[in-house]
Amino acid sequence: AILLFVLFLWVESRVAHPLMPLGLFRLRNVAVANGVSVLWAAAMFAWFFISALYLQQVLHYTPMQVGLAFLPPDLIMAAFSVGLSAKLVMRFGIRLPMAAGLVIAGLGLAWFACAPVQGKFWVDVFPGMALLGLGGGIAFNPVLLAAMNEVEPSQSGLASGLVNTAFMMGGALGLAVLASLAGARTDRLLGQGSDSLAALTGGYQLAFIVGAVFAVGAGVVGALLMRGGQLKQ
Repeated sequence: AILLFVLFLWVESRVAHPLMPLGLFRLRNVAVANGVSVLWAAAMFAWFFISALYLQQVLHYTPMQVGLAFLPPDLIMAAFSVGLSAKLVMRFGIRLPMAAGLVIAGLGLAWFACAPVQGKFWVDVFPGMALLGLGGGIAFNPVLLAAMNEVEPSQSGLASGLVNTAFMMGGALGLAVLASLAGARTDRLLGQGSDSLAALTGGYQLAFIVGAVFAVGAGVVGALLMRGGQLKQ
């Protein structure tokens, strides 16, 4: 994959009419938005997967209960993506809502990192899910707008495709890294004599805290490196 990626960049840098003009990455907001997308997706994709494992393998939820447990954050994310996010962008621009949303999502992941073996839904699960839904709902639109705000209208589709591709790549990479960290910590705890549920929970907690670092890091990167704040008219 790395060799093919390098070959792709080499070809794109030499052809007269590239499929993906590399000059697009000279635009700061495009580059920053893609970097933010990788970090954010690394946290979110891993959270969806590992939190489902926590609910099923530690709290012994049925598949139906797991699906219903994910309904509140999805509804919150959808509601705030449509309403509050747009108002915040119009009032404060792109940078502040994006950074705030990602930090809120990071707090949700940190809440999950404290989830115990005998966790309760309304105390240990729902608050973190609500924070993740709120943070994701606030941040999603600003990230997409940042990727497209500096490009010409004829390249807006390309910019949108790039940020969505970065999101998918970050999700795949983050899930691989965080699931591996969780598995390694679980094995270590089992080797130290912990019971299976405590070992599983310890592994999941490590993955959640690293995911929180990714989400907050994405917010900090966006806050420090994003150019300006207002939408281009």
